[in-house]
Amino acid sequence: MRERKKHPVKWAIILSVMFISAIVIALSSGAAGMTVDRLLPVLFGQGTPKESFVLFELRLPRVAVITLAGIALAVSGTLLQTVTRNDLADPGIIGIHSGAGMAITVFYLFAGGDLPNYAFLLPAVGFAGALATAGLIWLFSMEKGRGIMPVRLLLVGIGFASALSGGMMILISGADRQDVAFIAEWLAGSVWGADWPFVFALLPWVALLVPFIYYRSNTLNVLALTEPSAIGLGVKLARTRFLMIAIAVALAAAAVSVTGYIAFVGLMAPHIARALAGPRHERFLPVAMLVGALLLVGADTIGHSLPAGLTVPAGIVVALIGAPYFLYLMRKG
Repeated sequence: MRERKKHPVKWAIILSVMFISAIVIALSSGAAGMTVDRLLPVLFGQGTPKESFVLFELRLPRVAVITLAGIALAVSGTLLQTVTRNDLADPGIIGIHSGAGMAITVFYLFAGGDLPNYAFLLPAVGFAGALATAGLIWLFSMEKGRGIMPVRLLLVGIGFASALSGGMMILISGADRQDVAFIAEWLAGSVWGADWPFVFALLPWVALLVPFIYYRSNTLNVLALTEPSAIGLGVKLARTRFLMIAIAVALAAAAVSVTGYIAFVGLMAPHIARALAGPRHERFLPVAMLVGALLLVGADTIGHSLPAGLTVPAGIVVALIGAPYFLYLMRKG
């Protein structure tokens, strides 16, 4: 009865309007002034060289990267929460981001800091590191005869995240100042990869994996049930869980490989979407994607629109919102 009262289409329309508004604000705000009324003329080639450069080379690729990353993190968090049946699961909180970060740090030092030339390889590097980390977290979270333990998964993930973040700092302890600055920016979620090559590097992962997950919405609905129910409905649990976790890791790793460490989006977006659209995945997944993109675009815009020329990385702005929400969920359940 409760589910019938949800209005996913209505909320999808409302969130779409909010998201478009956030995009307009993001494109028209910042140090290089460009008013809202100049956006359409510049988009259609009627702007000055300076306006065209600011819009097409600085702001549009950044907004595109943030939007794709927000969608990827929202879907990744949804998959992790469904497969593990842990409402606190998030790729950042349980250590997947840190696994990707460790791999990218090693690759960064090996590549001599010339990452733009390796933009298309970065998501794959992050995926390899994140998948290895997820495998270890899964192994240490298992209990014989009972499967994955939600609380243990959270604690093991936090432990891995702390250890890997420390390992990243050890790796760069004797590195050049430029290398240290890059890792510090990555850990802060500064959206460092905000150029068109990084957009095209992230786009295939989102364009291929997100529609596939939506196509398998009914399978996710079954996975959210108890294990006996899922088995009774013909789902091959081990194989399906492995596939879904691999996709969750791939999406999270691809996102953070170009944005840096951004946690809590994968935690908040599914919760907000379920509250608005109900528990069925085919209904709340589109809403979760919009919420994830809106959260990240909004956080980045806020971080770049502070007075006195201050700039706060998007990852920190999201954390300021997400950490209290995480504590609220802990207290609630």
